[in-house]
Amino acid sequence: MTSLVAPEAPARPAPPARPAPATRGRALELQGFRGLAALSTVVFHVWQQYYRYDAAGAHPPLDNPYVGALVSLEVIDLFFVMSAYLLTLSYARAAIDGAEGSVRPWRVFLFRRAIRILPLYFLAVLVVWSMRNPTLPGDWRDLVQHLTFTHVFDRGRIFYTLGPTWSLSLEVAFYLALVVLGPLAVRACRGMRTRRARVALCASGCAALFALPAGWIAYAHYVRHVPHTDWPVYFGPQARFGSFAAGMALAVLLTALGDGRGRIGARWVTTLSVAAFGGLYALSYLSAPENFAHTFYHPLAALLWSVLLFATLRVRRRERERVRWHGLLRARWVTAVGLVSYSLYIWHEPVMLELDKGGLLPSSGGGFPVAALVVVLVALAVGTASYWLVEYPASLLGRAKDAGGASRDFYQEGSTTR
Repeated sequence: MTSLVAPEAPARPAPPARPAPATRGRALELQGFRGLAALSTVVFHVWQQYYRYDAAGAHPPLDNPYVGALVSLEVIDLFFVMSAYLLTLSYARAAIDGAEGSVRPWRVFLFRRAIRILPLYFLAVLVVWSMRNPTLPGDWRDLVQHLTFTHVFDRGRIFYTLGPTWSLSLEVAFYLALVVLGPLAVRACRGMRTRRARVALCASGCAALFALPAGWIAYAHYVRHVPHTDWPVYFGPQARFGSFAAGMALAVLLTALGDGRGRIGARWVTTLSVAAFGGLYALSYLSAPENFAHTFYHPLAALLWSVLLFATLRVRRRERERVRWHGLLRARWVTAVGLVSYSLYIWHEPVMLELDKGGLLPSSGGGFPVAALVVVLVALAVGTASYWLVEYPASLLGRAKDAGGASRDFYQEGSTTR
């Protein structure tokens, strides 16, 4: 997510004391990241679908640990980091540079977030739940938990109905936390005379928000000896908020640097990108149940994704075209997938399960590549239709309110109707 759910640009932009980091120039790259990450998520879930289980344990569809590490490289932390970065930017600018006009009122912020995620989410939950509960009352508790984003706290139902949507529970929790923490940070920075002090306060707050979940994970694993299969312990906001904190810290860092400082050349971009992706691959390759890489996978992955995003966002403008792999991020087909990535994320699991149920996917593990291709193509078609039929029309509701949160007057005084 958003994030698979792409945030909007800040409303009512006010000129900051120093130039704000340019984000629109990198919008295509970020959308490309969303597209590639969404495709990776689909392939990963097909990979999981083809696991075999017997007395000897679990067996992946292809017995190649190097391929398995690549396919199993989880990207959900990238979605969280991007979401937090984009949504925190306006608060960081307001706190550090006094650009308070760039911050939307909390009612407007939550209204726009709601129209962005809720219509499609509620529709998908109701459709899939109805298909799997043909007679009433069905598993009504599962439905209530999904509609209230509380299924992430239920060990038995966290992956019910729409398995990947556990992450949306964390997105919603982050939205609610941000509209509280953001204004508090802005208010606390008002009394500080120096920009360095304001930056230090914001950075230390992000560090604390990152450290607390890491501490929780260490406590749960090493002190309480909670197994990794106790999903709410390790998937709940108390354990996974560190990814959002990393994205918030990235927003603070880029705001602190402004538009000119901290720019890096193509060679450094490539070096940082290779190092970050290499670290992510190593985490995936070394990860095994209950070991260190597995236990702290997500906090470490969030830091590495942040490094990758930093390298993408801070390349010198004149050297932008020299970073060849950024051309992939800007490719039309990749950004097109990024545009529909939220719908793709929502629908790909039920599409995969229905294809499998209908006997339209290979039955053996060796058929994984064919199955992955089929699921990707069908899910992309469904996701594209979903975007234009549900997501895009729902986004137009954002015009119902102006930047200040007041209802927009579509019938100005003096107009006539016929």
